Amino acid sequence: MKIEGRWALVTGATGGLGAELAGSLAKRGCNIVLSARRQGALERLAARLRERHGVEVLIEPCDLGEPGAATELHRRLTQRGVTVSILVNNAGFGLHGDFVSHPVDATDEMLRVNVQSLTALTRLFGSDMAQAGRGAILLVGSLTAYAPCPSYAAYAASKAFVLHFGEALHQELAGAGVAVTVLSPGIMATGFLDTAGHQPSALLRATMLSPARVAEIGIAALLKGKRSVVAGRMNQMTALSARLLPRRLVLRLMARTLANAG
Repeated sequence: MKIEGRWALVTGATGGLGAELAGSLAKRGCNIVLSARRQGALERLAARLRERHGVEVLIEPCDLGEPGAATELHRRLTQRGVTVSILVNNAGFGLHGDFVSHPVDATDEMLRVNVQSLTALTRLFGSDMAQAGRGAILLVGSLTAYAPCPSYAAYAASKAFVLHFGEALHQELAGAGVAVTVLSPGIMATGFLDTAGHQPSALLRATMLSPARVAEIGIAALLKGKRSVVAGRMNQMTALSARLLPRRLVLRLMARTLANAG
């Protein structure tokens, strides 16, 4: 797929995996729209991408945890005359710990970002791409999508939605010339763990890949038209094991693996 000179929208773009995904596209000559909540961080990243890669970069501050945010973001870009050929739905966060201990409002916000806004953005921009007869959509899922995860119950369920949604759209939109790929990372050295309140064990940290490496895996898979990709061999083995082992054993293993280090 030729992406040089086309526009990509990257959500959750101020740091970690989002910033690396934007950089991976920019170095391939793609113009970038950066969207996240913090305008200052967006401006700093935009300046770096312009300097390093010589591409056009626009910023659109947006809080996808707010109702109607996805529709508003689509409207603003349409008004600016920006045709998005690549959508990277990266925005998302998790809550770690017992589900019943989380404030209802915090869980609602997480589901709006991880599921509702992702779905709305995919519908809005995916429809534009289908009408144009070309485009690509990368949905950022998670390794947790492959198994029920005690201590990440709602988050893992939201990512299971992303996985199944994306794989179904890969089939649905293929005839319209739109590629859809789901990227499922494992644990990474980003701000996710701090936001989630999770202190992973040394064993779990040993499986970490850098956000830059995960971004390259995801963009390469998207450009090859793959349905989905799990980043990292150890994570691929974990995903396969979750599908083959008895469910009761998987639950016990995930509970132990995802508990806070102590």
